[in-house]
Amino acid sequence: MNALYDLPAPAKLNLFLHITGRRADGYHLLQSVFMLIDWCDTLHVERRSDGLITREDLTTPLPADDLILRAARALQSASQTAAGAHIGIAKQVPAQAGMGGGSSDAATCLLALNHLWGLHLPLWKLEQIGLALGADVPFFLRGRNAWVEGIGEEITPIALPPGRFAVVKPAVGLDTRLIFAAPDLQRATPAAIISGFAAHSGAEASFGFDFGHNDLQPVAQRLCPAVTEAIEWLGHQGLEARMTGSGSSVFAAMPHDTNLVEAPSGWQVRKCSNLAVHPLVGWAV
Repeated sequence: MNALYDLPAPAKLNLFLHITGRRADGYHLLQSVFMLIDWCDTLHVERRSDGLITREDLTTPLPADDLILRAARALQSASQTAAGAHIGIAKQVPAQAGMGGGSSDAATCLLALNHLWGLHLPLWKLEQIGLALGADVPFFLRGRNAWVEGIGEEITPIALPPGRFAVVKPAVGLDTRLIFAAPDLQRATPAAIISGFAAHSGAEASFGFDFGHNDLQPVAQRLCPAVTEAIEWLGHQGLEARMTGSGSSVFAAMPHDTNLVEAPSGWQVRKCSNLAVHPLVGWAV
């Protein structure tokens, strides 16, 4: 059988995240910079000729109907292909961490099956399918660090300097829905502009840590004390940390390599590098 193996699905960090308003349908409007990092899941994808779509969990068990299966079925329906697939997922990016792991898995699945099934659908069509699955999926499909607006569909590529980051996922996760439903969530941060961020993210690799903030972080810290504990843990080591996405992971830029002390039991800690582009960039045009 034709097979594609070891396809990466990299995580992302939000260098900042502002909520600038809310649409009539309830979706929140945001501004953020999404940055790809080298903490990745791996998808093993094999073509099936019987039209079935199956998934095998190679590490962490996933929900029965996760974004990978939903992405595969959505692409199969949109293309009306008779082909199927078996997808093995080696999950490494933690769930409920604000790192976009599920959306990245869905994007890699769409890119892989578009290639494996010989569909040759253009990127804009894959983005259309992806946006219906999750607001972050189009970012991973485009595969470049970006200034992101709207509900996540307005994507402007930006260049970021190379850098190293300490990324910490406490033992507990956070449900995004609880944060966005919180009555005390800040939803009216004034709109920023790309040039304002660029002025704070230059060659000294500060990555804009002196620009903006994460509007979700105060609510997340109230709901999940482990977020505060992780920020303070990095702070005690001389690193300025903030939460990524809707948490519960936090991260800090490391201008110099830092020997991190042993983390509390159950925490996941990694030293990550950012990526200039997604490893699968160019798989769809």
